[in-house]
Amino acid sequence: MEFDYKNPEPIVFTNLKVPGAHTLTKYRSQGGYETARRVLAEMTPAQVIDEVKNSGLRGRGGAGFSTGMKWSFIPKDNPNPKYLICNADESEPGTFKDRDLLRYDPHSLLEGMMIACFAIGSHQGYIYVRGEMGTEIKILRAAVEDAYKENILGKNALGTGYDLDLHVYRGAGAYICGEETALIESLEGKRGHPRNKPPFPAVVGFNKSPTIVNNVETLAAVPYIMKNGAAGYRKFGTEKSPGTKLFSVCGHIQRPGVYEVPMGISFKRFLYETCGGPLPGREFKAFIPGGSSVPVITREEGEDDACTMDYEGFAKVGTMLGSGGAIIYDNTVCIVRALEILARFYAHESCGQCTPCREGTGWLNRVLHRIENGEGHPDEIDLILDIANNIDGETICPLGDAAAWPVQSAVKRFRAEFEHHVIHRCCLPGTVKY
Repeated sequence: MEFDYKNPEPIVFTNLKVPGAHTLTKYRSQGGYETARRVLAEMTPAQVIDEVKNSGLRGRGGAGFSTGMKWSFIPKDNPNPKYLICNADESEPGTFKDRDLLRYDPHSLLEGMMIACFAIGSHQGYIYVRGEMGTEIKILRAAVEDAYKENILGKNALGTGYDLDLHVYRGAGAYICGEETALIESLEGKRGHPRNKPPFPAVVGFNKSPTIVNNVETLAAVPYIMKNGAAGYRKFGTEKSPGTKLFSVCGHIQRPGVYEVPMGISFKRFLYETCGGPLPGREFKAFIPGGSSVPVITREEGEDDACTMDYEGFAKVGTMLGSGGAIIYDNTVCIVRALEILARFYAHESCGQCTPCREGTGWLNRVLHRIENGEGHPDEIDLILDIANNIDGETICPLGDAAAWPVQSAVKRFRAEFEHHVIHRCCLPGTVKY
């Protein structure tokens, strides 16, 4: 399908520009909740799971695992209650797509959760929202309250005979709770420490019961799939990465914002045609395409024809799609300074449970601070690489990897800039400390 870079056709963002779409009245006037009603009344859970499997929908929170496959892992012979948790703890630097869905189209999320709950046999769902999103939480709670008033939720939801309760839970601002098992621990009232896996949440999750955790964007795509079928969803994207993806774009670019695009389009054309290209008189220098926890790539790699906006395309140039949080750096940026800021974030957000992460992230932060401030030594460039290598893959959850990958990739691709810092005790000429 030919893509119009200047006028993208939305799936998840269909209601984004509809005035008042966050209200139940407007949402229902657009056909809202009719898909959920049909699914709950006319389909079986197995049919729903098969349709989502066939659509190829992959988790939009970063992992990219098959959503339908994940749902199918719920054990059918387990007598415990089944739970669905929506992960709305959007805390990844550079990522701000989910909050738009919560703010402007909360009922699409609720409808997606209703269908997902039915598919896995759950009668209880939770939306775990980042604590700082005060406006979004207020809107979401109002949407849930209205849904109860209209018998969309609760006993005999939508008149289908299915009982379903959804609850909004406000997090306490910890980045680590974006990891699904840490989120479950927090939801249970405990400190947000990730769990060892296995067992996976689908077997032993919330309250030691089978639990599915899905991202906001993932669940918001479900009503479209169930309305238009797997084939309708696959009209967008590629064979391995079907559908559309929300990308939040920030940094040194003319039109930052949140965009919905079909998977597989050119990253270069997206940056220049959809987002307007670099600021006047400047040129791009580096990109982090999937949120701060994925490898940094150079301008040349990001503008390569092989760099398409899907899981496979970003992998070809040595990075990842991640959460879709594109951070754009131009030629005024000091890469060492940018990396120091990220390292400080991960050192602050480490939960401290794993020694490599607890000690390593703080160590990286201190060494990078010295290098950036003209106090580094030549051997410390290899030292930060060694520290990152000893964090990577050695922790319970991916936060350690998230801290290591930007360091490893930045030193690999911009080593000359680090060497300039330790030799000349200053940033490259022409760069600015933001």
